[in-house]
Parts: sequence; C-alpha cells; structure tokens
Amino acid sequence: MLLADYQKFVSRKRCGDYAAVEVLIDIHKAIELAGLTDRQRQAIELVYFGELTQAEAGERMGIAKDAVSHLLNRASESLADIYYYWDGHGEGYKTGGRIDG
Repeated sequence: MLLADYQKFVSRKRCGDYAAVEVLIDIHKAIELAGLTDRQRQAIELVYFGELTQAEAGERMGIAKDAVSHLLNRASESLADIYYYWDGHGEGYKTGGRIDG
C-alpha cells in the first residue's frame, strides 16, 4: 500500500520528484475522502507520517498495539475503496503511475 511507502515519497519529493508530489497529494486526498474516524486518521498520522511503531502509537493514543493495527486495517480498506473508485473512473494514482482524468 502507498502508505507504507509514504516516507519514501516524501524523500523523493525533497529531491524534486514531481511524480512523488502527485502521489502524496493523492494520498492526502484519499484520506480526506475515505470517511475515516478521528482515531483512524490519528493512527495513520502517527504510524505512517510520524514513523512510530504501532506499539508507540498505541501508547500515545492510550490503546493497545492490536487496536492500532485494527484501526490501520480498517482505514486501509476505506482508502483502497477510494483508489478502486479512482481507477474505475480514470482518476488519481494507478499502479504504474498517475493517470490523466
């Protein structure tokens, strides 16, 4: 999933890779559109954006690591739905790169 590579895209963006910028924009737009709960967003921010382990994120959130994992799995499913929709409608990021739409 793209979230697992989030920091790689950030690094590539810093090197002037405009395709990485487009992927990051799409990730944030998908998060906005996915209807995630506040806790799901927080888990994503801590683990993928903040580079914490799930255990560390759980400590900050006051929940168990397994609960963080559950939040991330549910969020990932919702985000995947957005990407499937985009793919079916010729929008957003697609395997192999961004498509025009």
